[in-house]
Amino acid sequence: MQRRVTIVDVARHAGVSTAAVSKVLRNAYGVSSAMQERVRGSMTELGYRPHAAARGMRGKTYTIGVLLDSIRNPFFADILDGVQDEIGATDYQVLVGAAGFGAAEQARLADAMVDRRMDGLILIAPAIPKVDVVRTAASTPTVVVGHHDRGAEFDTVVDDDAAGARLVVDHLADLGHRRIAHHSTPGTPASRWTGTPELVIRKAFSEAMQQHGLQEQAQVAITGYSEQAGYEAGMQLLRPRRRPTAIFSGADVAALGVLRAVHELGLRVPDDVSVVGYNNIAFAAQPEIHLTTVDQAGFAMGASAARLLLERIDGRTRSVMTSMSPRLVVRGSTSALR
Repeated sequence: MQRRVTIVDVARHAGVSTAAVSKVLRNAYGVSSAMQERVRGSMTELGYRPHAAARGMRGKTYTIGVLLDSIRNPFFADILDGVQDEIGATDYQVLVGAAGFGAAEQARLADAMVDRRMDGLILIAPAIPKVDVVRTAASTPTVVVGHHDRGAEFDTVVDDDAAGARLVVDHLADLGHRRIAHHSTPGTPASRWTGTPELVIRKAFSEAMQQHGLQEQAQVAITGYSEQAGYEAGMQLLRPRRRPTAIFSGADVAALGVLRAVHELGLRVPDDVSVVGYNNIAFAAQPEIHLTTVDQAGFAMGASAARLLLERIDGRTRSVMTSMSPRLVVRGSTSALR
């Protein structure tokens, strides 16, 4: 078997000391661009790869863990693209784990990432109880994406979900809709997060309906944020007796299920019912779907999360919350009440 290239080999090839190579690997302050180019050129030519276990013994593994509940939500892909874009110019590698929706499963995966000495964690809308996230963040730099709860131990990246919900209700009310329904997810009440996206959106939806004098017309279906859950919500809401003329789903992937329910019931979008999603995933712009939705700037959220995490890893201790401004993208799934 071919012997693994070591830091000593790189130093000998570049004509520098092993200490100089180590500084380049750590992106240490004071290393000249010429030295960086020289050492990294030797690494490339020799095919050198840092040994993760050995780096961990010295204090860093140059790995970042990203935890999410499911890889089936296309919006998470936008966030991951932003994370990777920000991390790409560094020596860090991004490792992604999909743990499912259960708090225990997510906590087990987060612990496994910590046990493997990952340098930091990005938790996307975690179901893990807040107290456990605080405990983890006390020893491992952590950024939480999605939840509006703040904590001294971790950083937070959110979308202004209250503003996003108001954009949707204002848009539908301006089109003449009065019977407006909202589809949401139960989330994980036992996790003790008080500012999860679904809670913020649900509260803002209710307040916006009240401001338009439509509180008596509002309906809410709580099933979950998946295509199947959206379908179930659509079938539940679109009963003939009190059928809404517009449905606002809290996630695009669930709105696709609502559209399927509309189709199966022999109704038309937007003639019989207008449908609005949330996230602005790539599928939403497809001509066959053409979904009106709220753009959360997922790429920017991911890039901000990665940037904050690198700052945490470098020693910043002050907590930071970054909020994105949502934007309503109007497409063919909504129209004036007919």
